[in-house]
Amino acid sequence: MKKIEHIGIAVRSLENANKLFASLFGVEHYKIENVESEHVATSFFKIGDDKIELLEATSPESAISKFIKKKGEGVHHIAFEVENIYAEIERLKNEGFQMIHDAPKKGADNKLICFLHPKLTNGVLIELCQEIK
Repeated sequence: MKKIEHIGIAVRSLENANKLFASLFGVEHYKIENVESEHVATSFFKIGDDKIELLEATSPESAISKFIKKKGEGVHHIAFEVENIYAEIERLKNEGFQMIHDAPKKGADNKLICFLHPKLTNGVLIELCQEIK
């Protein structure tokens, strides 16, 4: 793993959260993007070298909607940038980790993404992401 790519925060309202975090960080979001396959709308903030991704459900069936119903708004995941997502998935499977999906899929911000099951990572949802080239 190369670095923390971003921290994902589940929110009920992207509009309200964008205002709150813009006030908190002193900068506006730089991107809003819908990820239809995940049923989420995302907004990204850049603070120094770090990124924060806000996630709002666009369907009651989305993982974000279910997360907020169960736990409320808050930190949803930590994403790590990897050089080769396929090799990293295999390495982690060989170490005994379980992936939520069998193969990476297209996510927001021009990334291939996949998630490790939090039951094997002390309850922390870990996302792997690789820039699509």
